[in-house]
Amino acid sequence: MNRPAKLLIAALFLSLIFVAAPAKATTPAEQIEETVRAVLAVVKNPSNTEEQRKKLLRETLMPRFDWFEMARRTLGKNWSAAAGREQEFVGTFAEFLGKAYVGNITSYKDEKIVLVQESIERNLAQVKTRIEPRHGEPTSVTYRMHRIQEEWKIYDVVIEDISLVGNYRAQFNRVLAKGSFDDLLRQMKEK
Repeated sequence: MNRPAKLLIAALFLSLIFVAAPAKATTPAEQIEETVRAVLAVVKNPSNTEEQRKKLLRETLMPRFDWFEMARRTLGKNWSAAAGREQEFVGTFAEFLGKAYVGNITSYKDEKIVLVQESIERNLAQVKTRIEPRHGEPTSVTYRMHRIQEEWKIYDVVIEDISLVGNYRAQFNRVLAKGSFDDLLRQMKEK
């Protein structure tokens, strides 16, 4: 994985710990606020081992995403390469990203999260936030979400104007230009 992708994953981890929420929240911003409380309870609980934290965070965060939509957008024009194997790709993609950000759990250092703006248009929403570290520059994070039944699900995260979906689409396009869909799956599983 290249350096920009690693930085994106690290920033994604920090941003994701503030996103998942139970379905009782009614707006995207409310879901983020509920998640902050839930995830911080997991992260700050001294009785949780590292493995327990990872498990609890995965259980909290993974349902927050629309993995199918995120995977479809990530493959973009190459979605047809997954024909008949869409669920395999979605599962591999979710596991790939899940390992990346949950594995970075120790990077949380009491950063402050500020909700900047929420915009909703029909069934689409954007929630703009800012991660403010104790030292250094703040990081802007925007969650692109859509409503599925009574819940808002994330389909893209934009960190400092870099789309997670767009970043992986470019990487996956390069792999698929030189190799096969099986090559892409193998590389994702190896990482």
